[in-house]
Amino acid sequence: MDEFRFYDGDGDRLMEPSTGQAQVRLLPSGDPRTVSGRPRIRLMFGQHFLDDLVAGRYRTVVCGINDTDNSKGVIGEILRLIPGSQWSLASATSYAHVFKGAISLHAKDDREPYVLKFDLDRVLVLALLRPQGRDHFTLEDLYRGFKTVRSMLEGRHDRQPCASVSFLGAKSNRVLDHTGHEPSLEALLKAMHSAGFEGDVYPPPASWENARTGVYSHFPFPEMVTRVREGSS
Repeated sequence: MDEFRFYDGDGDRLMEPSTGQAQVRLLPSGDPRTVSGRPRIRLMFGQHFLDDLVAGRYRTVVCGINDTDNSKGVIGEILRLIPGSQWSLASATSYAHVFKGAISLHAKDDREPYVLKFDLDRVLVLALLRPQGRDHFTLEDLYRGFKTVRSMLEGRHDRQPCASVSFLGAKSNRVLDHTGHEPSLEALLKAMHSAGFEGDVYPPPASWENARTGVYSHFPFPEMVTRVREGSS
């Protein structure tokens, strides 16, 4: 095979990225000629979640919702961009508020997170309801929530393919770890994958500006990551 080129003409030489340009350094892994069949999450680095959603690439999407203010959340953008839906940002937030009120009245000791369904005709939104009295999700919340999401998707081919936001960098429905800080992408993916989720996940745009760090396009990551972290070669 001749030398691989990305662009016509002198495009390859001219398109060398500058140091200040947002970029992701993707690392290939595995043999592309074989199929492992192992459950995994595909990471959509450099892709735009809302563009792909509007283009009809997914039948189901996962995001967060709370019962007070979602004006800066992804669900507000989804409801605005998907035409033909009877849901609005106000009605979705009101529904979450009424639902949470029913929980506190009839199941106040239930620790299981709830997932609200919003059928927008073209796409089904599965929105993880933020727990009562908290301004954030925890990793345990996401683990339990994605277990419910998995059960909603299991055996339902009409709900595939499915994608989720990463919850990292969120303004309305953020996630924090036990130290009160935002967790790593790896920690969040562990929670999702352990719960059985196998869809696509869109890392936050902030992750596109870490070219010094090599990243993989799927999770679980190769075993080499653990070996290197532990000091092995």
